Amino acid sequence: MVTSVANGKRMDLCHHPFKHDCYVYRDMKEIRDQKAELRAQLEAGRQQLSRADRNRFAEHICQTLWDLIQEREVKVVHSFLTMGKEVNVLPLLQRLLDVGITVVAPKTLRKRQMTHLVVHSMQDMELGVFGTYHPRESIVYQGRYDLIIVAGLAFEKAGYRLGYGGGYYDTFLADHPEAWKVGVGYPFQLLDEVPVEAHDICLDQVIIPEL
Repeated sequence: MVTSVANGKRMDLCHHPFKHDCYVYRDMKEIRDQKAELRAQLEAGRQQLSRADRNRFAEHICQTLWDLIQEREVKVVHSFLTMGKEVNVLPLLQRLLDVGITVVAPKTLRKRQMTHLVVHSMQDMELGVFGTYHPRESIVYQGRYDLIIVAGLAFEKAGYRLGYGGGYYDTFLADHPEAWKVGVGYPFQLLDEVPVEAHDICLDQVIIPEL
């Protein structure tokens, strides 16, 4: 079973306990400290998952994403490229390429910047900064996206995401209101509430497999 939490309409900022568009509800340093503590806890939890559990969860997530892509008639997908013990979406990306769906992946740059490259082959990659990798000798994509798939360390049922702290996705997600934004994670990464700052973007859907 897969739990898929969808936001048909984004939450009003004033309804979130950590976020308010009228006044500072909580001290920003306190929120950032809470984020750092949560990141450490959740990264440790991810490291403890067995390979068998990771594979089982990823298979369910990829099938749910595939069904979503068919339902929404998606033509262009932006996705992270799995690193370490993140949810393995690489088989899904290969499947998309096989049926002619455009796949775009980020190239991480320094100073919290990214560029976005068309994926032609899942095998033709090269190493980038901070241990990342990206498509080799590809063209920069500058069009619209139908679907954006993001990883994270935690997801709130309302749709907010706790990322890795680099801030790479904040501007990117905000710049693409047209795209359906989906977070994917493991069961322990779905929380009732995560610390949220003014720049954090609410996702449209979170896909989490059930235990």
